[in-house]
Amino acid sequence: MTLIVFPAIDLKAGQVVRLAEGDMARATIYGDDPAHQAQLFAEAGAQHLHVVDLDGAFAGESRNGDAVRAIVERFPGHVQLGGGIRTRESVERWFDLGVARVVIGTAALEDPAFVRAAAADFPGGIVVAVDARDGFVATKGWADVSDVTVVDLARRFEDAGVAALLFTDVGRDGMLKGCNIEATVDLARAVTIPVIASGGVKGLADIHLLALHGRDGVEGVITGRALYDGRLDLATALSVGAAA
Repeated sequence: MTLIVFPAIDLKAGQVVRLAEGDMARATIYGDDPAHQAQLFAEAGAQHLHVVDLDGAFAGESRNGDAVRAIVERFPGHVQLGGGIRTRESVERWFDLGVARVVIGTAALEDPAFVRAAAADFPGGIVVAVDARDGFVATKGWADVSDVTVVDLARRFEDAGVAALLFTDVGRDGMLKGCNIEATVDLARAVTIPVIASGGVKGLADIHLLALHGRDGVEGVITGRALYDGRLDLATALSVGAAA
């Protein structure tokens, strides 16, 4: 099974950044033209793009709408968007704009009925973010940690028709420690929903290892800092994913 490689564009005040462990105070700026970055990823062969409105994740509503619109206009493939999407209106707005998938995190824990309704009305369009600190779900831009385990939250949506689960080990995100392969695969095996890995990808070895687990339910992987720091070549990663 092909492993989808999603290059990531994280937005903070209209700029392309990467955070360390989800900490807004530990942001590294990589550029001020998100649409151009999206174009570069497309030119490298990417057909899928993962975009996060970081300000929106903390505010609970869109804060980088202009940048997202510019990215969607410039990127010819599928754009997956997360960050502060917590209402029906915001879901509809992004689909109308041309976003292929929306990622819902905080609302998945606090308002599961909203997620179920959205998944029913937009088949294949809803991704549930399952963000973890030490195995427990983190919400509100990873600022709060709940007492709900990752697997428990994921299983709540088994029959909801969500397209995928986006699993992030917050403690590894942006840290180049290596993706938490074991936890990702354990989650994929525990549910029937496809799982996208995120957090800590440091190089091609992570792509190779995740590609071995397509039959376990691992659908894709998101990578950001490793690309921006030159530790991972996107075209090579895409070819490894395609050969899985």
